[in-house]
Amino acid sequence: MYRLLIVFLCIAFITEEAAAQPLPNNAESISGFDIYETLDRLASEEFRGRHTGHHGYTDAATWVGEMFDEWGLVPASEDHGFLLPFPVQYTIINDASMSVYIFDEEKETGYREVELRPEQDFLPLLYSDTGDRTAEVVFVGWGIHAPEIGYDDYFGVEVEEKFVMCFRGTPDPRDRRYQYHDEHRTRMQRAKDEGALGLIYIYEEPIANPNGDWIEDFTPVKISYDVADQLFSERDFEAASLRSDLLKYKRPISFALQSRVRIQVESIHYPEATGYNVAGFIEGSNPASRDEVVVVGAHLDHCGTHMGLLFGGADDNASGSAVVIEIAKAFAENAVQTERPVLFALFGGEEMGLIGSRYLVDNFPERFTTITSMINFDMVGAGDGAYCGYSADHPGLKELVRKTDIYVQTVQTFYPIGDIGVRGSDHAAFHMKGIPVLYFVSNGPHIKYHTTGDTIYRMNPTVMEDIARIGYLTAIELGNK
Repeated sequence: MYRLLIVFLCIAFITEEAAAQPLPNNAESISGFDIYETLDRLASEEFRGRHTGHHGYTDAATWVGEMFDEWGLVPASEDHGFLLPFPVQYTIINDASMSVYIFDEEKETGYREVELRPEQDFLPLLYSDTGDRTAEVVFVGWGIHAPEIGYDDYFGVEVEEKFVMCFRGTPDPRDRRYQYHDEHRTRMQRAKDEGALGLIYIYEEPIANPNGDWIEDFTPVKISYDVADQLFSERDFEAASLRSDLLKYKRPISFALQSRVRIQVESIHYPEATGYNVAGFIEGSNPASRDEVVVVGAHLDHCGTHMGLLFGGADDNASGSAVVIEIAKAFAENAVQTERPVLFALFGGEEMGLIGSRYLVDNFPERFTTITSMINFDMVGAGDGAYCGYSADHPGLKELVRKTDIYVQTVQTFYPIGDIGVRGSDHAAFHMKGIPVLYFVSNGPHIKYHTTGDTIYRMNPTVMEDIARIGYLTAIELGNK
């Protein structure tokens, strides 16, 4: 017992001593208040929610490029400088309204009208076409048509010239055969191919989502569980229990409703626009490693401004972008030069489906032949600690972070990154190419995800400072590894 007590005391003493030691490589120069100030501007009205393709995003990317230039980073591209263009399309929703007509035999018209509130009750998906239609609703479970694996939510129901309504997800989240069918793009196109006028997603709360393709004459929206419950009332169903049944029985539960909905959307679609990845690097000190590079990145984009609503994306992901910007500044101002180059990248199009990071990985600057590792920061602003994901095939990354976290003491949980599904952040684009990755996210709670409530007032400068410092020290270790 005494020996065990002595061991605990020794561990506590060593940990306390490490925390009291000066941070290596002048990491204390990284300031949470500087990060917060950068985050404040990124999430402000000035950049209009940083919707990739829109001038608000381009203005934000230009500002970051100017800072990289001021600090003496080397532009990633000889042709384009710090801003690396990629093709993208985007949509702006100018106005939208939605009403539900609940089947009610006691009403003279047979229906009880309920006008829905934007954001509280519904939101159009941020790639909806313009349209104004009223039609019946057909519930189609998960909205999956996968006859090759013996599953079809559309079997036995007629959806032409109607709205289909479904949950996001699959009958079995562990079965990777459903992965393709869980893509928003796949689900939307299937509904359109079946003749539906639009798709109504059921979410606990309607959140902004630009991850999909504009489809002509198609108006998809999200509604809350409360609204869905009103539509299901004619059958005495509730959304939560219906979703549980779908997961329990793992077979289609599809049916038509007598209730109707009206969806009205006014939007402008831009089919040919330009997004940008912002990228600059610090040269390596070893000529033998000058073609190898460590990438430190985060996505700069968010959901934009629609219907007069600013989705500023403070946590997601002005926080991660501000952390990467601060790490880049620390490298430059502290004159840190690791053996191999370190490239700092702010990605566009993450919210649209990792478009920017995928493009960068596939069109990486020719001066580099090998990406040795990648560190990603996404939603690191809320909470008081960090979670760290690491490539499962490279457990040495976990130990490396443990080593640097001795000085910072912010990582609360480590978890291995294996098979990445359809909901990954930008590290997924690198991970799928076999590149070792680390992923930092704060412990939250991230309670206003993709809503107008994701503002700077929920952000914690201290946790961002800690995560930036551990990212800085880890990048130095990887650069010298």
